[in-house]
Amino acid sequence: MIGISRPSLGAEEQDAVREVLESGHIASGPRTVAFEDAFAEACGTEHALLVNSGTAAVEVALRATGVSPGDEVLTTPFSFIASVNPLLLMGARPRFVDVDPRTYTLDPDLLEAAVTEKTKAILAVHLYGLPAGMDAVREVAERHDLAVVEDACQAHGATYRGKPAGGLGDVAAFSFYATKNLTMGEGGAVTTDDDEVAAFVRSYRNHGRPPSTGLGTYEHVQCGNNFRTSDIHAAIGLVQLRRLGALNEQRRRNAERLSRALAGVVPAPFVPPDVEPSWHQYTLRVHDRDRFVQEMRDRGVQCGVYYPRVLYEYPHLAEYASPCPEAERAAREVVSLPVHPSLTEAELDAVAEAVRDVLAHAPDALPDPVPDPVP
Repeated sequence: MIGISRPSLGAEEQDAVREVLESGHIASGPRTVAFEDAFAEACGTEHALLVNSGTAAVEVALRATGVSPGDEVLTTPFSFIASVNPLLLMGARPRFVDVDPRTYTLDPDLLEAAVTEKTKAILAVHLYGLPAGMDAVREVAERHDLAVVEDACQAHGATYRGKPAGGLGDVAAFSFYATKNLTMGEGGAVTTDDDEVAAFVRSYRNHGRPPSTGLGTYEHVQCGNNFRTSDIHAAIGLVQLRRLGALNEQRRRNAERLSRALAGVVPAPFVPPDVEPSWHQYTLRVHDRDRFVQEMRDRGVQCGVYYPRVLYEYPHLAEYASPCPEAERAAREVVSLPVHPSLTEAELDAVAEAVRDVLAHAPDALPDPVPDPVP
C-alpha cells in the first residue's frame, strides 16, 4: 500500500535525541531555545515559542490577542476540529464564513458582512499548506480593529507574496504532529512580532509564571496551563528544520509530477500566482468519493479525506451553523493523494496510473468544474 503519509526521519534525528538523553537534560532547555530562535528566523518573526501541540498553539495564540468568553472569531468551517475546539474551551464563539472553492481557504469577500459588535479576531487557516488571501483578510481586520491569527499548522515553509507563513498575521500557530511537513512527533509553536503577545505565551504555557522565571519559581502572575514541550522534541525539530527546505522542495516536485501525469484527466489543485504552498496535501475533487477511495485502495493506494464534514455538522458545534455551501460541497468532494517526500518516482507514477484507471471506469466521478471568480 502506498501510504498517504510517511514521516521522513533518519539517523540524524536519532543522534540528536540520543545526545539529549545522554545529557540528562530532557525538559525544556537549550535545545528548546535553539529551536525557537531558528524557527523565528525561518518565519521572519521576532519570536517563536514552543508548546506541546498545534491545538495548544491555537488556544494560546487566541488568548494572547485578547479573545475572551463571549467574543466571536470569524473562521472557516472547513478545517480540522482543532481549529475551533480551543474557542469553545475559552468560552468564545466561532462565526463561520464560507471558503473560496478554488483554495478551500476563507473567502475574504464574505468576511465584511460577517463582522458583528462581538467580533474580536479572524482565524485564517492555511489549509493543505496553501496560505489564505492574507492581504484581503488584513484589510477587513484593520477596518474593524480585529486581531488576525494564522492557523499555519499545515503550512511550514509556505509563502504568500514572498513572506513566510507564520509572519502574515498578528500571531500564528503551528503544529509539529507526526504527519506534518516538519515533525517532532508532537508539538507546536506560536510565532509573532509582538513582544507583549510573546510574553503572554511564555507565561501562559508555564502555569502563568513570570516569563523570565523557570520551573523552580513558585510565583504565578496569571492563570496558565502546562503547554511546555521538551528538549527531546526540540532536538528532533532542529534537525527537521534544517531539512525543511529540501523536504518541501521534494513535495513540490512530487506535486508537479502528479499534475503532469494527470493533465487532461482531472484538474490539478489550484495555486494562486502569488503563493508558494508547502504541499502538505495534494487535493482533488471527485463525485462518489467513498467509491473512489475504495477503488484506489483496491489498486494499492491510500487516499486521505481532509475533511469529510464541515465543522458545524458535529453535535457540539451545531448551534454555530451558518450557510456555507462551498465548504459543504468541498467536504463532499475532496480527496487527497500521497505527495509526501518519501515517495519514489515509481510510487508517484503508480498513484497517477491508479487515478487514471479509476476515472476511466467511472467517468461520471468528476464533479462540475469550479467557476473562476467574478472580476
